[in-house]
Amino acid sequence: MQNINVLINKSRIEKRIEEISKEIEEDYKGKEIVFLGILKGSVPFMWELAKRVKNNVIFEFIEVSSYKGTESTGTVTLHKDIKNSIEGKDVIIVEDIVDTGRTLDFLLKLLKEKNPNSIKIATLLSKPSRRVIELDVDYIGFKIDDKFVVGYGLDYDENLRNLPYIGYIDA
Repeated sequence: MQNINVLINKSRIEKRIEEISKEIEEDYKGKEIVFLGILKGSVPFMWELAKRVKNNVIFEFIEVSSYKGTESTGTVTLHKDIKNSIEGKDVIIVEDIVDTGRTLDFLLKLLKEKNPNSIKIATLLSKPSRRVIELDVDYIGFKIDDKFVVGYGLDYDENLRNLPYIGYIDA
């Protein structure tokens, strides 16, 4: 494995998650929220965000993939759909990174058919330079340059998700 360079340290991540949690509380005063985590990368971010949000938060998960190694395949595959109904509920899709936009575009279409009250998107990282499909992302932790990142849920072929920071691998 190549050297991993720290891009965003643990304390910066925690501070930004605290700020996002306050924005969510303000937007959803007194409302129950469904956090829909995109497996597997969103789990650390979703957990830390949920711990800080004072609203009642229901966890739901969906699993899709569009990457093989370090490259997007350009095709989104649904592996696990949500278990419970989201009809009439306020949903926040929680994602580790918004890259091309294909995955979230796919999910938004799928979820809208399930008739939620609202859908917003929260992502820890955004790579605007890689966008193929433009999206409105409501809560963004950090905008980053086009680097292959790992840690804090982000992986390299299922490895390095458990790093407590976000790093990048030199090419």
